[in-house]
Amino acid sequence: MARDMDVLLVGGGGREHALAWKLRQSPRVNRLYCAPGNGGIAALAEIVPITADDVAGLVAFAEQKKVGLVVVGPELPLTLGLVDELAARGIRAFGPTKEGAQLEGSKAFTKELLAEAGVTTARYAQFTDAAAAHAYLDANGAPIVVKADGLAAGKGVYVCATLDEAHAAIDEMMDARVFGSAGSLVVIEDVLRGEEASFLALTDGITVVPLASSQDHKRIFDDDKGPNTGGMGAISPAPVVTADVERRVVADLQKVVAVLRGRGIVYKGILYAGLMIDGGVPSVLEFNCRFGDPECQPLMVRLQSDLVDVCEAVIDGTLDRVTLEWDPRAAACVVIAAPGYPGTVEKGGTIEGLADADRIDDCIVFQAGTKRAGDAIVTDGGRVLGVTALGATLAGARERAYQAVGRIRFPGMQYRKDIGRHAVGRTRG
Repeated sequence: MARDMDVLLVGGGGREHALAWKLRQSPRVNRLYCAPGNGGIAALAEIVPITADDVAGLVAFAEQKKVGLVVVGPELPLTLGLVDELAARGIRAFGPTKEGAQLEGSKAFTKELLAEAGVTTARYAQFTDAAAAHAYLDANGAPIVVKADGLAAGKGVYVCATLDEAHAAIDEMMDARVFGSAGSLVVIEDVLRGEEASFLALTDGITVVPLASSQDHKRIFDDDKGPNTGGMGAISPAPVVTADVERRVVADLQKVVAVLRGRGIVYKGILYAGLMIDGGVPSVLEFNCRFGDPECQPLMVRLQSDLVDVCEAVIDGTLDRVTLEWDPRAAACVVIAAPGYPGTVEKGGTIEGLADADRIDDCIVFQAGTKRAGDAIVTDGGRVLGVTALGATLAGARERAYQAVGRIRFPGMQYRKDIGRHAVGRTRG
């Protein structure tokens, strides 16, 4: 019989609220802790005032409380080696080791790995010298993509329509260091045409099991205009991810896992490929080493399997025995952001209407950049809420999500009005 346990969830965003909501449903979870959590997670878990990048503090807490499982939400603690430190003390954790997390921590590492695995991706070059990067731009022209090699909270990718934009991106990353050390190495790659989608899969280092398909909406404004963000909304399923696309990408991910294994890296956790799909043919843009945010929100409301069982199968190397169960309905998540996002944001605005929004059937408001201030919930970050709903169709799911959005108020709130609209048109076509 599977044992019950106390669980520590690491992180404090909308993704972690969705994971906490799903973990809380497991009959195997006794006590659920979350570090550092947020205003919404506090209703589901005991909040622990340890930041997600405090590896020593998290390990000490997990040891003290004798937790049976640590679920790591964000990428930063993974790249800092949290899973390695926990494993060294016999504590089971869901997520890749520090070496495996290089897939997200270094875009150059990923591009080299994709080439070795024979996976289709954009032609690229990498630079540590700004003058050489500028010269490459002049020789290759625009449009072109400029990426900070390291972690930049989803904002380190500039799709540049003109050479002036591309040169400015190099200046920002390599000279002004707007992303700190993440921009000391820059990857420049060709623009791929098509439609983007998120492809998340579980792997135990050998077996690859795809999650339900999903699609993020990165740009801040409707019709994919404005700067990139961490994600302004997501849908599941994504009609652009056909059965043939899924088959091709699973085969590609198996190649990647095999190459990693050949390097002595047994990658366990979420393997998330950002795809560009053109004419039904997928190319890999990049990898993430954790659940996407906001893709996690619609995926968790659709997942019917016990998340604890799934995490343990990944850790134990028994993923080949797992069949994931999904709600057949569609899901849509609309992110509500603070004024100023994705730049400098205003914090402290009182959020009203949360209870009214939650009263809508098959709708849940996942909190991200929030905190409690007395009896109120106030804004405390860029992406504040992820309003997520289920529907018999994608059109129905997005209609319900936007109905809930209409009940929420805080000063200067901003959100896209077109989350899932293109996909609905595709399903009708």
